[in-house]
Amino acid sequence: MALPTTMRTLLQTSRESTALISTTSPLPTPTHPDDVLVQVHATCPCAGELLWARDFPNAIPASKVLIPCQDLAGTVVSAPSGSGFAEEDRVYCRIDAGRPGAAREYALARATELAKIPEGLGWIEAAATPLSALTAWQALFVHGTLNSKAVIGDEDTKKENGRQRVLVTGAAGGVGSWLVQLAALAGAGAVVAVCGTNKVEAVRELGATEVINYQETTVEEWVAVDPAGREVDLVVDVVGGKTLGGCWVGVKEGGTLISVNTPPDMVKPAGSEKKAKSSFFIVEPLGNNLAEIGDLIAAGKLRPTVDSVWEFDEFEKAFERLESGHAKGKIVIKVSDQA
Repeated sequence: MALPTTMRTLLQTSRESTALISTTSPLPTPTHPDDVLVQVHATCPCAGELLWARDFPNAIPASKVLIPCQDLAGTVVSAPSGSGFAEEDRVYCRIDAGRPGAAREYALARATELAKIPEGLGWIEAAATPLSALTAWQALFVHGTLNSKAVIGDEDTKKENGRQRVLVTGAAGGVGSWLVQLAALAGAGAVVAVCGTNKVEAVRELGATEVINYQETTVEEWVAVDPAGREVDLVVDVVGGKTLGGCWVGVKEGGTLISVNTPPDMVKPAGSEKKAKSSFFIVEPLGNNLAEIGDLIAAGKLRPTVDSVWEFDEFEKAFERLESGHAKGKIVIKVSDQA
């Protein structure tokens, strides 16, 4: 395969600025024994990612070339022997945030991050999957209290999961839509979705059994109607702020409260004596988790949710749509003509 010497690349101008420019750069060269060179067909931005280098200097090395968009769907160009991947394989992944992203025509991913794209899943839907689906999977089954065996048909664990009520904030968004689907598939006794008016029907279609319309009522007000019946065993939050603070009222005594936005203890209401396990985590880009998710997609049990698709040169509009907070699912940027 003849490769070009340069490629289109999005670049953040500095760690202190969220400004992006479209430029030209050389193709990346594998330097790690696990590096796989991938031609990128589509990628996705993540809310807040342009602030990561500034706000989380311990997680984002000073040496990182600030190329955004860690989600990738593309074709393998070269892979190390024994990696499990070969030239022309259709792959997708979440690139670790400490390394340059996929907003460029060719990117380097690690074999441990990659999974093969399920048959029937196009480039756009594939790009919309890794970060959000992995975050949801790990929130529910690694850090949370649901058992993942239920999603592959284990009836005993499905009955165990059925004893738990789960609440998801930002339920119509990129991560939230996967959380609702996975919790429902795992047999949670109730899946309570927090979303706005124009997203109520969408989250019900994904599997929500109860909906809190935050434009009409808060989590606290909703729970207060029937605390014994409405409190939940597990909260997974993607919103933070007042919404997460209100979830302390919604979680049962001794329950579990997880956020991928903010450490829950930081917004615990003053004077609250509620005791619950609380944690904040950053997703691990594990290809084996993504492969499990891919099997469920191939079986028709899960589906990615795409809000909108943008051409590479429309990257500014794509980021504006993302940061508006009104997206229903993922924002996707087409990188190649194949997408």
